[in-house]
Amino acid sequence: MRHSERARHFGAAVAVTTALSIAVSGCSNGSSDEPGDSGQSARSSRTEAGVDNGTAPTAPSPSPTRTYPLSTAPATIPAVRTHEPARGPGWRPAPGAGVVIARGGEALADEARLLAGELKISYRGAVPVRAGDVELALVASQPGGPESYTVHTSGNRVRIAGPAEAGVFYGTRTLKQAVRSGGAIPEGVIRDAPDRPQRGLMVDTARKFFSAAWIEGRLREMADLKLNQFGLHFSDDQGFRIESETHPEVVSREHLTKAEVRRILALAASLHITVIPEIDSPGHLGAVLAAYPQLQLRDTAGRRVRGAIDIGQPASARLVDELLKEYADLFGGAYWHLGGDEYQALTRRDPEASFPRLATIARQKYGPDGQVQDLATQWVNDRAAVLRPLGRKLKAWNDGYFRGGRVSVDKDIEVEYWTGKEIGARPPVEYLAEGRRVINVNDEYLYYVLGEPNDFRYPTGERIYAQWTPLVLRGTRPVPAKYSKQILGARFAIWCDLARSQTPEQIARGIALPLSAMAQKVWDPRKPARSWASFSALAQQVD
Repeated sequence: MRHSERARHFGAAVAVTTALSIAVSGCSNGSSDEPGDSGQSARSSRTEAGVDNGTAPTAPSPSPTRTYPLSTAPATIPAVRTHEPARGPGWRPAPGAGVVIARGGEALADEARLLAGELKISYRGAVPVRAGDVELALVASQPGGPESYTVHTSGNRVRIAGPAEAGVFYGTRTLKQAVRSGGAIPEGVIRDAPDRPQRGLMVDTARKFFSAAWIEGRLREMADLKLNQFGLHFSDDQGFRIESETHPEVVSREHLTKAEVRRILALAASLHITVIPEIDSPGHLGAVLAAYPQLQLRDTAGRRVRGAIDIGQPASARLVDELLKEYADLFGGAYWHLGGDEYQALTRRDPEASFPRLATIARQKYGPDGQVQDLATQWVNDRAAVLRPLGRKLKAWNDGYFRGGRVSVDKDIEVEYWTGKEIGARPPVEYLAEGRRVINVNDEYLYYVLGEPNDFRYPTGERIYAQWTPLVLRGTRPVPAKYSKQILGARFAIWCDLARSQTPEQIARGIALPLSAMAQKVWDPRKPARSWASFSALAQQVD
């Protein structure tokens, strides 16, 4: 039986019990936790009984009142971390209710308008709160990080407060889900904050085109799950999917216009989601190289190497840097993904023998022990040097970090750890022991690869919910807990290797439960209190 149905049955039972109590004993227990003026009922009864018919007033009979059990935490995904129970009816949307902003919280107007629309109540702006209202407040002195928040529910009012806009926004997501799942947000105090600062979804739009509307739908779903990063892998061998003004010749027929991207970025910002663009290099540049075949890497036999740009030619760096600067101007967020993975020159048994010209350049730059991998590593560092002055925090895939070379990937570039299967991939503890910061994109649990090639299987929400935590970076075993603070979060990844295997609508349905399960575990990695059956049913309710 749903929570709201239980509430209705509870109310009916109370009403019957009250009526019997009046008929039999004419008294109540004399205590009340219900808001409102119970004395008004007594005065009305007195008027009807005697004052208006000329008789002397008599002492009123005590009015029966409802008592409430202690509240329980609201049903939300992710679950709130702490809830202090209290007695009372909670809060539910009602005629006359509104969303208001506390003094000093004018920056929350967008969050307030969104919530009011979702709850179908009015938005009244920066005015005094009254009974039935939801109040949003910025409280800089409130303890906790920028994504923390509190929700106080009592006296038929709700106050959502946090030290920054993001936290207050997440409080509104909790309220929205509580109303969807149970009809009301329970009485009491919620104190909540994420366990990890980076929580996201990545979509490969290069191999398969996704419309702006489809992407916007995923952003709205992410926001309700309190996810805060959206990765946009828009360049690969199969396609380059965003309009370009500096190099229109590299853009695929199906692509997003810059106007559409700006619309996506504006929506993401309003939902406190950072969009992380990725132009993968020096590998996975096939779509760009189709327009610049002279820059494609060739081996000693003269064969072109798929997706690999010739990192020994200065023109290669100029071309990629021009693209990086153009899109850095479009994407104003804090992060940029450099790629760095699967440079096909390094998959050969002996890269120096297969690419002797690159080997010669490496020895000239780095001495007799210089290798092709050093050139590839320096390529990543050089691209980082282009973007770092523009204020970007940088990321790269873990198999672009090689051991034993003369050059290492810069320490400030975050490791997006996805696999231990690729050539050059190292166990996650190696990265952590070097002091590097890591994001969990474990291909065992968090990779949704269309068509399931190369032994991939579509991930299930149940498996993520039962087995995975941010510490499980590779395979199924966690790394030692002492490294926990270096693991900044996780991202669920959609890869479109066999692009026609599913439609965009099928993908959206297929990722729904796995994404919800990941959102739960990255917000709070402890063993969930709900069973999987209960969690999956709740996911349908709050959707």
